[in-house]
Amino acid sequence: MFTQQSIQMMHYAVDWLLQPVIYCLLFVVLAALWESGIALSERFGGLNKLVQQNNPDRSAAQGRRRIERADLLARIGPMLGLMGTLIPLGPGLAALGQGDLQTLARAVTVAFDTTVLGLLVGIAGFILGRLRRRWYDQLLDTLETRTQESTA
Repeated sequence: MFTQQSIQMMHYAVDWLLQPVIYCLLFVVLAALWESGIALSERFGGLNKLVQQNNPDRSAAQGRRRIERADLLARIGPMLGLMGTLIPLGPGLAALGQGDLQTLARAVTVAFDTTVLGLLVGIAGFILGRLRRRWYDQLLDTLETRTQESTA
């Protein structure tokens, strides 16, 4: 069914993916921290400036972009964490079969670390997305009420 050569090529490709997955995971951890800082500045001043500008279209566009970034973090983080979990487990289980417990321990450590980081990013993205949805909904409601009051 599968040749040994095709299986070996697939194995090398998957092994090669571990470092990029780890780098991407570290990048999204930093992105989650960055987005958390932006969310704090939104909550403690940024949204009030948008209310003062009284531009519902601009506020809605900004809200959509920021919510999309949070949603992307909520989805990408766990995916990268899962990839970082599964990739080292293959060689780790092979090492177990050969009695190499040190390689197995290293593989399991990498697997757990990437899982935890991926879930952390997913949680942060989910919370940021939910908070931003509520904040921008309230902002747009406020702007809509102002518009109705000024036309009445």
